[in-house]
Amino acid sequence: MKTFNKLHRSAVKMAAASSLVLAALTAPVFAQEVMQDAVDEQYVWDLTPFYATYADWEAELERLQGEIDGLAAFEGRLGDNAETLLAALDAQSAFYKEVLRVWTYASNARSTNLGDPNGQAMVGRVQALFQSASAAQSYMAPEIVALGERRIERFIAQEDGLDKHAFGLRNTIRQGAHVLTPEAEQVLSLMGTALSASQNARNLLANAEIEWPTITLSDGTEAHLTPAGYGLYREASNRDDRVAVFDAFWGRWSDFESTFGATLNGEVQANVATAQARNYDNTLQYFLSGDNIPEDVYRTLVQVTNDRIDVLHRYFRLRARMLEIDDLGYHDIYPAMVETDLSFPIDETREHVLASMAPLGSYYTESFAEASLERWMHVYPQPGKASGAYMSGSAYDVHPLILLNHQDTYNSASTYAHEWGHAMHQVLTNENQPYELSGFSIFTTEIAAIAQELMLQEHMLEQAQSEEERLFYLGYALEQMRGTYFRQVMFSEFELAIHEAVERGEALTGARMTEMYGEILRRYHGHDEGVLEITEREMIEWAYIPHFYFNFYVYQYATSIAGAAYFVDQIGSGGDAARETYLDFLKAGGSDYPVEILRDAGLDMTTTDPYNAVIDRMDAVMDEIEAILDAREQ
Repeated sequence: MKTFNKLHRSAVKMAAASSLVLAALTAPVFAQEVMQDAVDEQYVWDLTPFYATYADWEAELERLQGEIDGLAAFEGRLGDNAETLLAALDAQSAFYKEVLRVWTYASNARSTNLGDPNGQAMVGRVQALFQSASAAQSYMAPEIVALGERRIERFIAQEDGLDKHAFGLRNTIRQGAHVLTPEAEQVLSLMGTALSASQNARNLLANAEIEWPTITLSDGTEAHLTPAGYGLYREASNRDDRVAVFDAFWGRWSDFESTFGATLNGEVQANVATAQARNYDNTLQYFLSGDNIPEDVYRTLVQVTNDRIDVLHRYFRLRARMLEIDDLGYHDIYPAMVETDLSFPIDETREHVLASMAPLGSYYTESFAEASLERWMHVYPQPGKASGAYMSGSAYDVHPLILLNHQDTYNSASTYAHEWGHAMHQVLTNENQPYELSGFSIFTTEIAAIAQELMLQEHMLEQAQSEEERLFYLGYALEQMRGTYFRQVMFSEFELAIHEAVERGEALTGARMTEMYGEILRRYHGHDEGVLEITEREMIEWAYIPHFYFNFYVYQYATSIAGAAYFVDQIGSGGDAARETYLDFLKAGGSDYPVEILRDAGLDMTTTDPYNAVIDRMDAVMDEIEAILDAREQ
């Protein structure tokens, strides 16, 4: 059983990694019409499968508001008999499912123009609904815990309809020591929206209110350095341009160091307070507890990475060699190590991704081929649009949505593959699991997404037309392992450090976070060893990372690239059996704890082996690149 408070905070948090919104003018309907003037409608998502009109969304929101009082009707009655418990849980599920559909429409409406007050109001209204419903159902977890394991198991055995709720019920019992009194649960439920205020403020400031600089590059290009523009121009082949981009972009973030420090401090303070209120030993334990992830998984990941940081330093030395740079700086980590004129328009990207999926069989590829021609995506950047990319799949009875900021680069193509990996995971889960078991963990779905990236990578290597093109893809593979493994562990270490600082009673300011982040940044990049120079300019980077508001989220990128590499290797060498094992993993959704789902698929994430294996993979790619370079120099 999912508690509404947890669903509320999850949905609100994932609204930027799975969240945010749609409109640009007075209503979501008109926002799409504006985009169609400039871009083929095929590349702008269609929200009418969720609600035909804004008025329909409004009517559904009002209907759900009218049902809130009914959610409390089972208070004090859950232990009457198995039938009553089933009725209460079915009512809860039906309500959740529809609220998440309302949320998906509103949040994705806002995402195309974060500064639009109408989109902001839509999201605010759904957040208020979440909060009211959460408070109305705050009695449920305490009552279930009070019933006890034996009685709950007896009810499950008596009533077949409880099968789909059994995992959630047992999970609630497991966390019983952290369930508070009904009164305390209600107070925490009422705080749901308030606890998300820091993230909302940060998103508005970063995406809608800061006036981003425009600079002139060496070729005369006027580069508008929004977050999306920065993602493009930081890859410039001209080094002076990259320095100028970094100076202007990070300088603007530094202008708001204190404000971003206040928003992130507010997030951390809320997390620590909630963990303490729920009687967890620490905040990390609190955020891992929902998926029953052992705390050692996180700490072992950080430790293994630090123990083998020399492999990352080897990568930077290889990058310096390939770029022919003696004094490697942070502004040198994004341009391709091999120049290419390859272009990846969205339609060609789709064809490459489709071809790369062949090892997954006809059903998977045919499902993608059909879905990817539907209007599930918002493809191109536009003013005010959320930066980055995400898949939003909370609406169980409708299809997923994908937000992109496509730039016709290989990085954009890889992002396309990543988000469709998420979407296909959602599609297969929803086809094979009831709503109650469809809520898969980030711990597992990032594996699905990154596996799709690795499969695209292997496909591109297979069809490379020259040694130079092969070096390009190998270089990208290295950068992916740097960015998805080492960089995410670095973020994870910082996130743990700022929470532990507050737990020790230390004050967090923007300046202090810059100092803490800078120390970690320098260690990971070998600053003291002369590998790569880190200056004060880029130590503000922590403010740029929205995932720090998703709370112990990013470590799962690192665990996931390890898991993805395992599955892709298995699919490549294991034939039909390996493919079916992987598809079964995708179909499992949220039917068990993620560590157990992976263990059933042959992968034990509680050991050091997966993390050492992905680092070994990185070493092997560097061996191949260096062999090519050495042969050229002979």
